[in-house]
Amino acid sequence: MALTESQIPPDAQHYLVCGTEECKKNCQFYCNDCHQPTCEQCRDEHQKNKKTKNHEVVPYKLRKRQLPVEKCKIHPTKKIVILCEECQIPLCYKCTSTKEHRGHVFTDLQTVFDEKVSLCQEEIAKIRNYFEPTSQDLKKDIASDVTEMKKIMKGLRTALKAEAESVKKLVDTVTSENTEEVDKIEQSLLETLYSQNQNIDVYINYLNELIKTFYGYLSPSNIEQLTFALNSENLIIRPIPETSKPVLPVYTAGQYSKEDVVKLLGRINVPNIKPVNRKIKPMETASTHLKPTGKQRKQDKEKSDVKQTLSLSSSVTKVSEYKVPGVGSVYHISLGKSDRLWASDNIGNLVKTDLRGNQLQEIQTSGGSEGYHTVTQDGDLIYTDKVNKVINRITPDNTITEFIKTGVWRPLSIHSSHINGKILVGMDKDNKGKVTRYNKTGTEIQNIQRDNKGQGLYRLPHYITENINGDVCVSDFSKHAVVVVDKSGQHRFSYTGQGSWFHPCGICTDVLGHILVCDKYSETVHLLDQNGQFLSQLLTSQQGVELPISVCVDEENHLWARQRFTNTVTVYKYLQ
Repeated sequence: MALTESQIPPDAQHYLVCGTEECKKNCQFYCNDCHQPTCEQCRDEHQKNKKTKNHEVVPYKLRKRQLPVEKCKIHPTKKIVILCEECQIPLCYKCTSTKEHRGHVFTDLQTVFDEKVSLCQEEIAKIRNYFEPTSQDLKKDIASDVTEMKKIMKGLRTALKAEAESVKKLVDTVTSENTEEVDKIEQSLLETLYSQNQNIDVYINYLNELIKTFYGYLSPSNIEQLTFALNSENLIIRPIPETSKPVLPVYTAGQYSKEDVVKLLGRINVPNIKPVNRKIKPMETASTHLKPTGKQRKQDKEKSDVKQTLSLSSSVTKVSEYKVPGVGSVYHISLGKSDRLWASDNIGNLVKTDLRGNQLQEIQTSGGSEGYHTVTQDGDLIYTDKVNKVINRITPDNTITEFIKTGVWRPLSIHSSHINGKILVGMDKDNKGKVTRYNKTGTEIQNIQRDNKGQGLYRLPHYITENINGDVCVSDFSKHAVVVVDKSGQHRFSYTGQGSWFHPCGICTDVLGHILVCDKYSETVHLLDQNGQFLSQLLTSQQGVELPISVCVDEENHLWARQRFTNTVTVYKYLQ
């Protein structure tokens, strides 16, 4: 069933036709006197008409709501149009003269209705601008807590398993030592018993020989033998050798209980702390945040106007050129505030200069031919250290601090978002790559590694940037492709060049959503649209460009590119 005009929400995206008979054009305006939607053409005619020229015609969203038509129950031919202020009862004009309402104050019901509509719209605005976004923010906080909780629980399980393995190793060690001791005792006892057994064997042989001798004495062959036999000393039998029973070891079992094991392994305890309620930002703060200031609105409008008027120029023209001291060959550029330029070469030199060529700072890094530094919204430079697996920050006072640790992953490329200030880092490990997103404070909030089929998206993400729609664009050295995912991490497309070979390097985007990527193989800069469609080779040898490696676009929408094997950076105009 189709909705009536009164049922359609005031900010709904719908198509409303003009109320003039036989006119089916799109409604843009509303006559508050006639309570009729109208198109632009019919509005003009409405205001030229003598009968309606004084009517109030406003944009449709600013219209007055039409009071529902309802007949008076006492005077059925009359409409209810008046509110009795004292009785708070809607009435018709005829009711005002009755005895019940004589002397009362009356207000036009349309005025009351308009006030109520205004209040409702204010409440709707509060819900849309504060209560609903704040609730959504709380959902995000809860989801973040879930992620953090799961991460901590995973760590606890790992710690428990590690502790148990450690105890198991100790148990195995003690058991092995006790077993060795049993083996030694057994060997010693066996040697004693075997020795006693041998002594008995010798004694038995002695007895057998003695029996033979005594038998000889029974039948002597001569008197001498008889005399020898009669000698009592020769009839003495040696005593049986002494033997002893072995003293066997006794095993005393360990005395332990479950509590002893718990003490050994540790226990999981939930702190007896009352949960802290999540902070809900006050409505004033939310309103200030949601409603831009006049200056912000002006800046946004200027940006919007620039975007609407900009287009690709028919030719690329050289604007200026700068030399960067302290580097042999520029491989990556980061534009800072106050006309500051950061540039690096492929052997770890990273320098900051002004646009007059004065070197302001120089540091030695582990970076090479990748986009390993970027300037944040606060004006700080952050850069990756792939040897120590950290990301460092350089503040405007030239202080270097450790900002983020990346664990077992080697950070290669980095980009600070111009949209929200969040940080994108391309990393690799064991010929596998990933992109990790951090917030401004360096807390990990997203990992992008695989597509919907479970296949790895990256191998060597050595340059990275973000497009105006939130897409993450990566130049992958090993995949020979520009890999693009949306802000949720879903794979959108991969661009693999226009020929049989494509070697993507530096990459950036502009205010129109174009993707600009250097191709080391063809020595050109490819220009793609937001959906990965090839538009042109923007910079070629015809513009005097040789082997562009790094590109970026400044706030004036000029393209900065590095020249072949030099410390020269050239600026071009390609939008008009």
